[in-house]
Amino acid sequence: MPESPVPPLSRLYVYLTEGCNLACRHCWLAPRFDPDLLSTQWLAPELFARVLDEALPLGLSEVKLTGGEPLLHPKLPRLLDELQTRELSVVVETNGTLLTAGTAARLGELGARVSVSLDGADAVTHDELRGVQGAFERACRGVSLLAEAGVRTQVIFTVMRGNVEQLTAVPTLAQELGASSVKFNVVQPTARGERLHDADDGMSVGEYLRCMELVETELSATTDLSLHFDVPLAFRPLHRIAEPGGMSRCAILGVVGVLAGGHYALCGIGEQVPEMVFGEVGRDALREVWEDHPVLRQLREGLPGRLRGICGDCVLNTVCLGSCVAQNYYREHDLLAPFWFCELAEAEGLFPASRRRSSLTAGEGVSP
Repeated sequence: MPESPVPPLSRLYVYLTEGCNLACRHCWLAPRFDPDLLSTQWLAPELFARVLDEALPLGLSEVKLTGGEPLLHPKLPRLLDELQTRELSVVVETNGTLLTAGTAARLGELGARVSVSLDGADAVTHDELRGVQGAFERACRGVSLLAEAGVRTQVIFTVMRGNVEQLTAVPTLAQELGASSVKFNVVQPTARGERLHDADDGMSVGEYLRCMELVETELSATTDLSLHFDVPLAFRPLHRIAEPGGMSRCAILGVVGVLAGGHYALCGIGEQVPEMVFGEVGRDALREVWEDHPVLRQLREGLPGRLRGICGDCVLNTVCLGSCVAQNYYREHDLLAPFWFCELAEAEGLFPASRRRSSLTAGEGVSP
């Protein structure tokens, strides 16, 4: 087969620190608990600037800052200056506990979009899941500071057995704090999340789908906030898919991860799976990595046409692209393996027949 064209490198996912000031039970990366960043790496500003300069000619338009906890980075103001100088869009994923009025204002100046994790509607629940007392109060204050600075802020609530009873209360809390949206996540079975699933605290596919239905049919009618339950496209209602952005394409074919140690990788999974590390900043030219690395070439040539299992049969795989390639590789050591959620749904008879090519060919119709 002819080689697939090289798409623009539109986004960088930058994992600024290997450490975190919380110890969340469900974290998919399991960073070291290091609230003072004494024993873990953080990305040198010089390397950060070099990555940006090498990525811009390849099509870079957006940078996501994450971690670990990105706000632990001791040179964060300098990194934000580098982004502003290059007029790049900025996304920040944070636990919110370290936000100050000054940082919130700076993010507002950049026009950044920020996601803050809140895994409970009260301190007892959130702090128990996040592993540090006082985290809830500081995260709530962080959301409020962002709202006061005019920053578009999304609250992320990861649904699990330990907090599912508070799912209905989270949109009210988010609205009171000034957030503009709430995203409900499922626990991904990677790193600490894998241990949580093994302990049966991550909930079943059926339970997650019932939670999604609750959000869609009841909660959305009770708030002005935008609510989104993050399951693969195949499970989302048609009216959601038809909304602006409802069929947005997975970013994996336009993304490179940059790890805190100064390495390129397939997002943060490189911390867990060494073969998903592509090279070293300053030693390996980003253009060569982006155009020629075997993993990236395999993705371009294999997505979506060579996806395996239920994902290969899904009518939405040209958009979904297997949902999360990094997660699929972590579980199966196969970049084209089916997504775990879809695979379990198929095994339990919960995968929508109308989203399968084989069912449509057999004339089973389209779901409402």
